[in-house]
Amino acid sequence: MDGTNSPDLPILQENLIPLSQNLLQTARGELAKRIIGQDEMVNGLLTVLIAGGHILLEGVPGLAKTRAVKALAEITGLLFKRIQFTPDLLPADLIGTLVWEQGAGIFSVRKGPVFANVILADEINRAPAKVQSALLEAMEEHQVTIGEKSYALPDPFFVLATQNPIEHEGTYALPEAELDRFLLKLKVLYPGAEDEFKVLNLAPSFVSSPALPPEPLAHVLDSANLDILRRAADLVFIDPKIMRYIVSLSAATRPPRQIPVTGKGLARDNIYRYIAFGVSPRSSLALCRCSRVRALFEGRSYVITEDVKAAAYPVMRHRLVLSYEAEADGLDSDAVISRILSLLPVP
Repeated sequence: MDGTNSPDLPILQENLIPLSQNLLQTARGELAKRIIGQDEMVNGLLTVLIAGGHILLEGVPGLAKTRAVKALAEITGLLFKRIQFTPDLLPADLIGTLVWEQGAGIFSVRKGPVFANVILADEINRAPAKVQSALLEAMEEHQVTIGEKSYALPDPFFVLATQNPIEHEGTYALPEAELDRFLLKLKVLYPGAEDEFKVLNLAPSFVSSPALPPEPLAHVLDSANLDILRRAADLVFIDPKIMRYIVSLSAATRPPRQIPVTGKGLARDNIYRYIAFGVSPRSSLALCRCSRVRALFEGRSYVITEDVKAAAYPVMRHRLVLSYEAEADGLDSDAVISRILSLLPVP
């Protein structure tokens, strides 16, 4: 639903946006029962849930990435499946396969774990290229092909993947085509000292029963409430000037042979020596969606440039392909994005 052209837009915004604020506050409260701190990760997970995309969580082990994904699935009440990616995983282990039934004399379809609403792809970069390619159709088209027939995946469908950035033995770099299908990439950082102290206080003792299941979380973001949040995000107004800024931002990441008019200052800054390939148009679509969701988080019915700038890092960092010179100079994607944002004119 997109009510941006409706004459009843102010009334819809007046009702839906405050309601969405209450839902988000309640959802954060439920997630806080399992996750302490990590506000950026929680906001990112809620963003993909509302925007209808996939997310890649990158961080060292022990930062509650898997725990956060499980908690998110629990508050939605959606069908959840966890897939542990390993080097010996096969595409059939993921999407399913055809099984011969001797009695009936026919092949029947045995669907794989990908047929769920929320998929936790744990340590996704440990699976080889064959398995990664099996995810491409599922993530983009929400369907998989088994044999000669395609099967629709449940709606909604989310892939929430994790990967370890420091351990490279036995891992496979994700192809650019797959990375581009992730709406966001979040860098999960170490918690602050106070948050880690709270974790210690809440951890079970040796005397108590560590196997005791935690208190169940309320399904505060079920299908009906999730639909409310999505309709509220659709109603967030985005000015054409902001949309042109988003397009200029994406275009400004592209090589000099495709320099936009607004990117001439960037060329003079020689930023393009650090960029091998810029972001795709899918990045512009993702920026538009995530900027609206961020405005919704802030309780606004309109997008401002700060929303775009905040969303630019998780939306673009995995889509930029940097040159060897950037690596030699110790620059990562966030540093390049920051420089582009500082040089690009704002509306």
